[in-house]
Amino acid sequence: MIERMLSLTVNGEARMLAGPTTVAMLLAGLGFDARKVAVERNEAIVPRSTYGETWLSPGDALEIVHFIGGG
Repeated sequence: MIERMLSLTVNGEARMLAGPTTVAMLLAGLGFDARKVAVERNEAIVPRSTYGETWLSPGDALEIVHFIGGG
C-alpha cells in the first residue's frame, strides 16, 4: 500500500501529513485535547461530534482555536 502525503494549511501554516487523516487524528498528532478546541475547515465549523469521521482532503485550510481556562 502506498501512503500519500496530504498537503494542507493549519492556522496559516503549510503542513504535509501522511494521509489519510481525520480531524481527530490531526488534533491528536498536534497534541490538542479535542474537547478543548474548535475547528474550522474551509471556513465551516466542524462539529466536535464528527471529528473522528471528518476526513481531510488535499488543500484543506483549517483553523484550530483552543480554549484556555482562567479568570
